[in-house]
Amino acid sequence: MLATRFWETKSLSEMTDEEWEALCDGCGRCCLRKLEDEDTGEIYYTDIACRLFDIGRCRCRGYAERTKLVPDCIALRNAPPAAFRWMPSTCAYRRLTEGRGLAEWHPLVSGDPDSVHRAGISVRGRVVREQDVPESEVEERIVDWPR
Repeated sequence: MLATRFWETKSLSEMTDEEWEALCDGCGRCCLRKLEDEDTGEIYYTDIACRLFDIGRCRCRGYAERTKLVPDCIALRNAPPAAFRWMPSTCAYRRLTEGRGLAEWHPLVSGDPDSVHRAGISVRGRVVREQDVPESEVEERIVDWPR
């Protein structure tokens, strides 16, 4: 069982695996294809979901094996703080790394797993499958709504 508001009393490294996993709000933004500007380092999001992403559930279909199946998938559990820059600014892991608390729409705060979707934070209904987009069209699919 999770301690109430554990994220306010523990650092990410002190959290149990159960607490760590509970921080994921299920928005799916981390599973979007991202592009990095080689000159500026700026990261751009597309509306293209990873091939392992279940668009309806907003969850990875191969979570346990994701880093083997998708080599550029970032496993954050023991990642250095710099790795969190690849996560959206709304991400609980990034927010806590940056010293911000969880947002009011986060399921751990609201008590409702659908609050992330109602708040318009999730990618539900806004993404396409990676396998449906030709590589030549990826840059045309950059979006600004994940910020």
